[in-house]
Amino acid sequence: MSSVHAYEYKVVTFRESLIGDALDSDKLEKVLNKHAEDGWGLKAITSADVKGRIGPGAVEGLLLTFERPRG
Repeated sequence: MSSVHAYEYKVVTFRESLIGDALDSDKLEKVLNKHAEDGWGLKAITSADVKGRIGPGAVEGLLLTFERPRG
């Protein structure tokens, strides 16, 4: 009988402010490390237009997909 590994996933939106176009690598590192402490492993980083909190427009951002064994 083979064992089936069940995983759970979490998607986190990481968006930058409207001012400046540089990605804050220190802030990104903190987000990644915080989730790693909770047992989440980074599965994928996807660039995407992320809706802002104000107005109809979107800003460039990242979708961080994390994975960890369920249980």
